Amino acid sequence: MKKRLLILSFLFCLTAVMYGQRNYKSAIGLRFGSPVSVSYKTFISEPGAIEIFGGFRGYSGYSWFAVGGLYQHHMAFPNVEGLNWYFGGGASVFFWNFDNNFNNDDASNTSFGILGCLGLDYKFANAPVNLSLDWVPTVFVNGFDSGFGAGYGALSARYVLN
Repeated sequence: MKKRLLILSFLFCLTAVMYGQRNYKSAIGLRFGSPVSVSYKTFISEPGAIEIFGGFRGYSGYSWFAVGGLYQHHMAFPNVEGLNWYFGGGASVFFWNFDNNFNNDDASNTSFGILGCLGLDYKFANAPVNLSLDWVPTVFVNGFDSGFGAGYGALSARYVLN
């Protein structure tokens, strides 16, 4: 039974890759997540895209500015024009600013993160609009927020440039 499930899963993924499609080259817009960010996404191959983002968030005693980038591998949903799912990874840098003294002295004001991503991407057929919804688990390797952060992700709305 496990062998059949594995074979069927492999065939499904192979079919999705073979028939994967996208109907835009690049888009720019906003990621409504934590933090709210400006996002630019461009495809570098048929299934592969790079997304770069930068954003700022202020919150009760501290704030941060984040920049990062993701590689995303897209695969089409069968029979749903314009809808793809994607997975991938990347890196980020967070610059923290503390207004009060809850930051311990041995923590850095800069954190580096290793990102994963899993999401859905939809391009409207008759409008230059792209929407994405993703989950971005992050492992911070140093700094104030070191460790695993599973709560990151965003709803993105972008204007298609071509």
